[in-house]
Amino acid sequence: MFARIGRLLSPLLLALAFLQAPAQAAAPAAQTPAPVLLVQHLTDSVMDAARSDPRLKAGDASHIEQLVQTKVLPYLDFERMTASAVGPFWRRATPQQRQELQQQFKELLIHTYSHAIREIGDQKVQYLPLRAAPDATNVVVHTRVLNDGELIQLSYRVVKLGDAWKIADVNVMGVWLVDNYRGVFAEEINSKGIDGLIHLLEQRNQALAKAQGAS
Repeated sequence: MFARIGRLLSPLLLALAFLQAPAQAAAPAAQTPAPVLLVQHLTDSVMDAARSDPRLKAGDASHIEQLVQTKVLPYLDFERMTASAVGPFWRRATPQQRQELQQQFKELLIHTYSHAIREIGDQKVQYLPLRAAPDATNVVVHTRVLNDGELIQLSYRVVKLGDAWKIADVNVMGVWLVDNYRGVFAEEINSKGIDGLIHLLEQRNQALAKAQGAS
């Protein structure tokens, strides 16, 4: 199970690393749809921080966590991502279990991001035209990433919550992150219940924290 959870980190790691990649020149704000602007803003803000702060490049865990908390998490629909990954079992979870699942999923993101910070390179990102109705509230922003000569398709599901847009899922080369997690989470819940999944994520996060502390 740990090995499968570990493999699931790869799409998220890749996506987060590319969120830090320098983007190609964007169209004027008035011509760029809000969901695309969201992805561009996240890219720019994280990249600027990574370039200007030596503690981030050095892998300072507490500083990276602060970066994620302030510059990444506000742009994610984190409850939706967690609920979707847990699937129908989310409705059975108690409020306390939901809170713990979100916390452990958040920590998984932070640990993954800690490694991604060290992988910043010279990737180039191209934002494709948004194909959605003007009043759509659930859209997919498609990008193409050039990474060491390899062209990678990277997409973001962006949803509108009130007046704000937030990222709800990431797709790397045709694989949606949340879908990837859902099968593994369901297997663990069917075997050991929701508390078993929470315990599994706690163990994984502890292992990641230990590994990053030793690096």
